[in-house]
Amino acid sequence: MDNDDQPGCAIAPQIATLPGLLKDASSGPDASYLLCPDRDWTYSEFSHAVDELAMGLVATGIRQGDRIAIAAPNSAQWLITWFAVTKIGAILVTLNVAYREREFDYMLNQSGAVMLVCSKQDGEFDFVDFVQNLRQRIPTVRHYVFLGEGGFAGSHRWEDLLLPGAVADLADFEAVVEPDDPAVILYTSGTTGDPKGATLTHASILASASAQAEHLSLSCDDVAIGHMPFNHVGGMTCTVAATMLTHGRIVVLPRYSPKLALEAVDLRKVTIFIGVPTMYTMMMDLPEFPAADITSVRTCIIGGSNVEPAMGRRILDTFQGARLSNLYGLSETSGGCIISAANDDLDTLVETLGVAIGDFEIRIAGDAHQPLPFGQQGELHIRGGCVASGYWENPMESERAFLPGGWLVSGDMAVQRPDGRIELCGRRKEMYVRSGYNVYPVEIENVIAADPAVAMCAVVGVPDAIYGEVGHAYIVATQNSDVNIEAVRARCGEKLARYKIPAQFHVVDSLPLTPSGKIKKVALLDAVRGKIAL
Repeated sequence: MDNDDQPGCAIAPQIATLPGLLKDASSGPDASYLLCPDRDWTYSEFSHAVDELAMGLVATGIRQGDRIAIAAPNSAQWLITWFAVTKIGAILVTLNVAYREREFDYMLNQSGAVMLVCSKQDGEFDFVDFVQNLRQRIPTVRHYVFLGEGGFAGSHRWEDLLLPGAVADLADFEAVVEPDDPAVILYTSGTTGDPKGATLTHASILASASAQAEHLSLSCDDVAIGHMPFNHVGGMTCTVAATMLTHGRIVVLPRYSPKLALEAVDLRKVTIFIGVPTMYTMMMDLPEFPAADITSVRTCIIGGSNVEPAMGRRILDTFQGARLSNLYGLSETSGGCIISAANDDLDTLVETLGVAIGDFEIRIAGDAHQPLPFGQQGELHIRGGCVASGYWENPMESERAFLPGGWLVSGDMAVQRPDGRIELCGRRKEMYVRSGYNVYPVEIENVIAADPAVAMCAVVGVPDAIYGEVGHAYIVATQNSDVNIEAVRARCGEKLARYKIPAQFHVVDSLPLTPSGKIKKVALLDAVRGKIAL
């Protein structure tokens, strides 16, 4: 049955939890929901699978408050796991399949995960051997579940956890789930180098998704492309939850591929296309792009920052008649919190991120967190239902970012115009964005500095025409040592996700220092631009 047959597309105001969201979406006529490479799912089929997995989790001993980690590409199984976990009051810990030893070790231990749901492999990487070798270092994990065939002794197949039974048995579990309960722990790195687990609640996810759906006028007729990673808010909230709120459909792609994205637009008639600038460029540069039918796209969303002029012009000229919107959000805001206004022209899109959506509030603050007037640059703070409840079991970092009165410190510098629109000026943090992923230099520096031949190192983000920004690592060798760049690169590949590996490694005699002895990274950026020599 087409979604057009549904009786209305309005957002149900009574939805307060993720189980409630699924119940609402699957209570009407049986409409299509997930359009996947192997099969399509209706809302009722999806809901039935969620119940079966929830029953299996309960039978395994999973209870309210337990943490279940997942590391897998986008799939129906990923989403079934998310909704099954939250249906029984447990918490999903989202891991990127690009993560390696350091990330898995820290995040599984810090979250206290009791179960790991994982792909058997990702490309050429064998997760079965990887996880088996990691087992002694993650003592809280009692259950290992692999998607697909294979595993090791004592592990489970995901499909074997599906347990048909009396769905009424789940009612008692679902009844105790409250809006302010944690639903997701999503790790984002910080200035100390240790990732912080942003704790997203049922209410915060739904607040962001609902505000986005209303601001962009989403409806049950929409087909959203699902290639943003589900392990992050771009996929989880901005794509999945926002679409489910209005009973729309999602074309699920395992990961971004320009060719698969174009085929989805052409064959599945995608109406909502969301991505970072690199995604648009790679797709529009395909030789087969001119022959594809892209007329179904009515809204193009660019996440991360305000659109570049040339990119914006090209998108508007290519997707004729489509609305172009910036979308700004953080892990700590559970998804989008600032989006371009419907009537923003290209000049405004280039200059601003947009306006606060829903009933969220924005202020620009000084160093003492005091509000600053319009037109004055300061740090962007956000307040509203979208704000996460804090960082998982990390009171020190929570106190720094989540202020009294409900304000979230974003770490981004901005200016607010009198009309409410926000101009992004830069990052207070040293974070840079590569292909839509946030990268924090200190995490990479810690890996590089572990090499005994390295005395000092620093990583900076450098503008790049393809990826937006890439890392450049500057290394000073210890006395009487030679740094093996290929060995350092290989170490980064073992310990870090691929997108975090610096594009360039420079061995230098010394690093520029401030009077207090800190590395002057501004000077390193000047060296990249050729303004100074090191």
